[in-house]
Amino acid sequence: MAKPHVSVAIDGPVGAGKSSIARNAAKTLGYIYVDTGALYRAVGLFCKRSGVDIADASAVESVLTEVRPEIRLIDGVQHIYLNGEDVSEEIRLPEISMAASAVSAIPAVRAALLDLQRNMAETNSVIMDGRDIGTVVLPNATVKIFLTAKPEIRAKRRYDELCAKGVATTFEEVLSDLNTRDYNDSHRETAPLKQADDAVLADTSELDFEQSCELVCNIIKERV
Repeated sequence: MAKPHVSVAIDGPVGAGKSSIARNAAKTLGYIYVDTGALYRAVGLFCKRSGVDIADASAVESVLTEVRPEIRLIDGVQHIYLNGEDVSEEIRLPEISMAASAVSAIPAVRAALLDLQRNMAETNSVIMDGRDIGTVVLPNATVKIFLTAKPEIRAKRRYDELCAKGVATTFEEVLSDLNTRDYNDSHRETAPLKQADDAVLADTSELDFEQSCELVCNIIKERV
């Protein structure tokens, strides 16, 4: 009898290291990593490129049939495609982060991406990270983790990451954007960021990357 698929939901605020830690844990444990935030970034990028006002929910909804985000695994690494184009790098720019936050608050956008996310979990053992995975996307996930760290710690990590990519910004700008996204993500009407009742809280403020990965892997192993 085939073993049932395992689904791990990792939620948390921006800059908590969800993507890098989840990707590492998936590789360590032999699961498929699904970065759901990248899908919203792809929608945000499309709107930016098309001149669509991301503050106008009706305008964003009107172009959703033209947006075809896709997750492809290439040599075990996740790539995000938008209408056939690999946009894995472009969606990480700060202005696209803000666009993603805006479009993710629109119910029609979330509904459009929900089936894509759930289908991946039904057909594979996955580690999926985002803002509402354990509360909305995969409410029956095998393991739920709420990954977080202090705002200043998260901003410093994101600042270092952007600097390493050659993006011109300041720590103050990154912290301001992070605080804005925290507020928007946790106060939106549709699927706000919050810890699921049955999620394990993992605070990595005092941990380095390797220690954070070990913490998450141990939480998963204990519950599978």
